[in-house]
Amino acid sequence: MAEELLDCISLRVPAEVMETFEAALSSVCRAVSFYHDEDADEWDLQGVKERGEYEEDLAAALMIAEMVSGFSPEITRGLVPVGGWLARTQQAFPEQLIGKRFAVRGTHIQDPELPGRITITLDAGLAFGTGEHNSTRGCLVTLEDLVKHHHPQRILDLGTGSGILAIAAAKLMHKSVLATDIDPRAARVAGENAKLNGLAGMVRAVQADGWTDPQITKAAPFDLVFANILARPLCAMAHQLSAHLAPGGVAILAGLLNTQVNWVLSCHRRAGLKLERRLVDGAWSILTLRK
Repeated sequence: MAEELLDCISLRVPAEVMETFEAALSSVCRAVSFYHDEDADEWDLQGVKERGEYEEDLAAALMIAEMVSGFSPEITRGLVPVGGWLARTQQAFPEQLIGKRFAVRGTHIQDPELPGRITITLDAGLAFGTGEHNSTRGCLVTLEDLVKHHHPQRILDLGTGSGILAIAAAKLMHKSVLATDIDPRAARVAGENAKLNGLAGMVRAVQADGWTDPQITKAAPFDLVFANILARPLCAMAHQLSAHLAPGGVAILAGLLNTQVNWVLSCHRRAGLKLERRLVDGAWSILTLRK
């Protein structure tokens, strides 16, 4: 039987529009990889999807990204075997040591877990966030520092992707976490990753469309919220975030470039949140805000 082929979409973009095109590909593709050329400060993005499917959705997402960013990248298309793509993905996904507490690895790594580290195992073939991105790493480092002086009971991971932040919080604090994503595929993957890490009863991964979803409103108010998404939706939802945070609650915001920090901060300060910490990782910032 011939091996399944996947559509592969590749493009190269400058740093300031990377998140826009990453979001466009992620809205359609089974998985998206991204690699930073630090010398040129450009990003190589590559998305894979089912062969011949979602073509209209892909064209619309890329067109919107071009309109929003004002940048039109050269887009190349090709076909890649599932096995070959998975092998390359696994090779590009070695175990990552993040901060002092976390180790993130793919299912293809069978070595014994490192002593003194909390191991998070993810399926490298379903990459909705595998810890290699600056924002995800920054969130994990921020979480590691936060638990020294903040002990949340009700935790939400909004836009959970692979579930990596929800899994990290559940393992580190031994608390239940609600993990939501607007993308049903991401919610499904997060649930599978939670089971893979022995957290089926602690991480509840569900599809939910923003703050008005009953699954979120019923669980509020939250003591800790992760929102590793994009700057624009972060700003649009600032007042809703504040309304769903308990007094003294903390929000960790990520997915924003350093150039977008003032904009995001301004929106959240008007919503009654104050900045406690800013972590910079390359071109990206992670903000810790308290109500």
